[in-house]
Amino acid sequence: MTARSTDRVIGRGRRQPTIGAGMFGAGNQGRSGSRRARLCRAAALALVGAVLTGAAACGGDGATDGDKGGKDARTDGKAPASTPADAEDAAESAASAGSGESGTPDASGGSGTLSQRDLTALAFTDGEKIGKYTAGEFSLGEPQGEDYTADPATCQPLVSLAKGATAFDPASEVHRNVDVAEEMVGTTVAVQLRSYNGGGAASVMKALGAAGKACAGGFVENRAVAKGQYLKVEPVKAPDHGDEAQAYRFTILDVKGTLKLYEYLTVVRSGATTLSFRADILDTKDIGKVPEEVITAQWKKFEAASTR
Repeated sequence: MTARSTDRVIGRGRRQPTIGAGMFGAGNQGRSGSRRARLCRAAALALVGAVLTGAAACGGDGATDGDKGGKDARTDGKAPASTPADAEDAAESAASAGSGESGTPDASGGSGTLSQRDLTALAFTDGEKIGKYTAGEFSLGEPQGEDYTADPATCQPLVSLAKGATAFDPASEVHRNVDVAEEMVGTTVAVQLRSYNGGGAASVMKALGAAGKACAGGFVENRAVAKGQYLKVEPVKAPDHGDEAQAYRFTILDVKGTLKLYEYLTVVRSGATTLSFRADILDTKDIGKVPEEVITAQWKKFEAASTR
C-alpha cells in the first residue's frame, strides 16, 4: 500500500460520512443507509491504515526490498531513468511560476478567474450520483495538500497542485471525493477544481508536462511518517475536453517494497481553471484509468455552467 493510500484510509482521502445537518441541504436526504455503510467502511479501513502507517514509519521509504516483479518490471527492477535535459526543462518550468500570478490575462487562456463560490457551484454536490458513484466532501480537509512533497522537487506537480505545494498558487479551489458508497475497498477519485490568476493555469499544465517527462523513471513522494516510491510515470490517453488535457499512470511500490500499486491522474484546463481527477484503489488491481463517467459528468457540469 502506498503512503497516499494509507493516508486516505485514515481520513484525508477516503470520504467519511458527515453526521448531522447536510453540507448542501437536499443532497444528504434519504442516504442514511449509505452513510452507515460509509461509516462502517471508514472504521474498518482506519484499522488497516493505522497498522500500515506504523509499518511505513519503521520501514522508511519501502524501496529497499526492491521491485519483486509484476508486468511492468524490468530485469534490474528499475524504471527507465529520465534524462538531464528533461530535469532541466522541469526545473525551468517550476522557476517560471511567478509569471502566472500577475492577474493579467494572456493568450494562453489566463482570463476568467473563478471565485470560490463559482467553483462550488460548478463542482459535484454532496450526495450527487454519477452512475454507481456518489460524490461528497472530504471530511478531514483537502487531499494531496502542501504536506505532500516530491523528491526531486521537479516532480512536485505530479504529487500535488494545492496552494502552497508548488509555486503556482490557485486563487480558489474546491475538492470533492467520488466513490462507491457500499464498497469498503474500491476505486476512489479525488476531483479538484482550481482557478488561477493571469496565465497560472497554463503554466501549471506546462510544469505538469515537464514533470511527466523528467520523472518518467520514478521519484519519491514524502509524507510526515512515510514515503512512497514511484517506479514509473507514463502518459496515457487524455480526454478531449477543454483547451488542453494530460493524463498519467503511476506505478508505485508499497511501503514494504513488495507490491506494485497503480494510480491515475488526469488534468483538464479550460481557460484559467483546471479540473483534476486522481483515481486509486486500495488493492493491487490496475483500474486502467480514471473512470470516464466521473470525468465526463464533471466536465459537462462545468461546461454547461461556464457557457451560460
